Amino acid sequence: MVKFLKYTLATFVGGIVAFFFIVIMLLVIIGIVASSDQTIKIKEKTLLHLELNGQILERTSSDPLQQIFESISSGPSTEGLNHILANIKKAADDKNISGILIETGTPTTGYATIEEIRNALIEFKKTGKFIYSFAPIYSQKAYYLASVADKVYLTPGGMLELKGIYSQRLFFKNTLEKIGVDMQVFKHGKYKSAVEPFTNEKMSDEAREQTEKYIHSIWSHVKQNIAVSRNIEVSNLDKICNEMAMFIDPSELVEQRIIDGLKYKDEIIDELKEKTGIDTKDDLNAVSNKKYINVMVDKKSKEFAKDKIAVIYGEGEIDSGSNEGIQSDDFSRTIRKARKDSSIKAIVLRINSPGGSALGSEIIWREVDLAKKTKPVIVSMGDLAASGGYYIACAADSIVAQAATLTGSIGIFGIIPNAKELFNKIGLTFDGVKTNKFADMPAINRPFTPDEKELLQAYIERGYQTFIKRCADGRHTTTDSIDFIGQGRVWAGNDALNNKLIDRIGTIDDAIAIAQRMAGIDNYNVIEMPEFEDPIQQLLKDMSGDAKAWFRSAIWGEEANYFDAIQSLKTSYPIQARLPYNIILN
Repeated sequence: MVKFLKYTLATFVGGIVAFFFIVIMLLVIIGIVASSDQTIKIKEKTLLHLELNGQILERTSSDPLQQIFESISSGPSTEGLNHILANIKKAADDKNISGILIETGTPTTGYATIEEIRNALIEFKKTGKFIYSFAPIYSQKAYYLASVADKVYLTPGGMLELKGIYSQRLFFKNTLEKIGVDMQVFKHGKYKSAVEPFTNEKMSDEAREQTEKYIHSIWSHVKQNIAVSRNIEVSNLDKICNEMAMFIDPSELVEQRIIDGLKYKDEIIDELKEKTGIDTKDDLNAVSNKKYINVMVDKKSKEFAKDKIAVIYGEGEIDSGSNEGIQSDDFSRTIRKARKDSSIKAIVLRINSPGGSALGSEIIWREVDLAKKTKPVIVSMGDLAASGGYYIACAADSIVAQAATLTGSIGIFGIIPNAKELFNKIGLTFDGVKTNKFADMPAINRPFTPDEKELLQAYIERGYQTFIKRCADGRHTTTDSIDFIGQGRVWAGNDALNNKLIDRIGTIDDAIAIAQRMAGIDNYNVIEMPEFEDPIQQLLKDMSGDAKAWFRSAIWGEEANYFDAIQSLKTSYPIQARLPYNIILN
């Protein structure tokens, strides 16, 4: 009886605590939502503070509930490229904004995304306003962004990474052999090396060739832009890289004009106060990127324009087997909605994807092709728009990419494990009956028979022929021409332009401008699609997704990417139009 009363009391008290916790959480949510509806006003001589030390996604909502999760997380917050670009453009017209302070040491994103922000900052400088950059540590991508600033400062004793680009991948072949798993591979394209981590001990000659090609192309572009912004010779930049900038005396970085000086943060603040005309005793006025989203600027608005251009965002793997990434049914539905909306005069597809399911890519391609028959469809590529990412882009009227965008990878593969030896080692046996010859196909407890191999390879070949036909039709060329530059080969933006896989190097704003011209409209409003879920649903998804990502990163660090690659094999559609590997460039 005593135990019963003790457990009953504990349950009752626990219920009360849980109830009050839920009430407090609801009050916090209501407070945040209420405050988010209020337009923020800023003072004169304010700086837009871009603190980009976390992950930069293509798009984030202005959902205030996201702040709840981020406030209890010790890591840097996630930013959306859509908000960063919009805020820089808004700051250029805002009479209360005197300049921008970039505090960006270690952004997690690709070079093409950095390029989008960098180009927006260059446009901002044309207004005559200034940009300062400060960080105790600059990663190479962070420095590439910072190099466009009027002043680039480093903390005394700080570090700046400038060493060139390195691409490395992990190979599982020997590990799989040790545990008794044989990966059965079917592919088309000598450069389609997506399967190599499971079948090789090192890069094939073709994989090495294409990797060297695109990293040199990207690095040449990055070096040239840094040299122009910093008014230095590329040869001097190479010299610093070969000396490993992170470990040389920072004063040499000043002498070589890589940075403008070594200063502590309080010294930067004092200099900015002087530059903006604020008394040294007063606080420096600054507004964060997240808060500036809710600042209204007096400018002739297109808010009530009848005509619209829809920017449809597609980020992540295609039909990856989870709720993340590009889901072909959902993405197709969004394109279809934009196609049928008479107020939408043009569509811009913003694609940042390594590809994925070949079937899912075909489903999305169909909707893009239908949309193009009713209104202009322009593609803007992010860091990646390759394989399936290119598949869904190729039907567009025009394709815009950055010089650092990785695209192409026109090829298809399938990979199915044979774990017979593993099962033998752990004592598992299988037995069964079947009515027809291929009733038990595919099976992972035995190798494929010659007939099964022939069937799968034929399926891959048909898929590849369909892929290059889609590309040839979309790019107004022949399948032989596409096959020549296809075969699974990855191209950086400038080489993709030379090979006519894209139409021009440019930003998402360039893509919108092309859409405007093709639609023949002057006054229009840009809308983003798909619409975000309601705040409560978004909060629950964000919390579950962010928590999962946090625990994964906490345990595995950057190596989590390799485990994601293995995990995707269990849930993904077996025939893939996907990048040849998880590409990570420092």
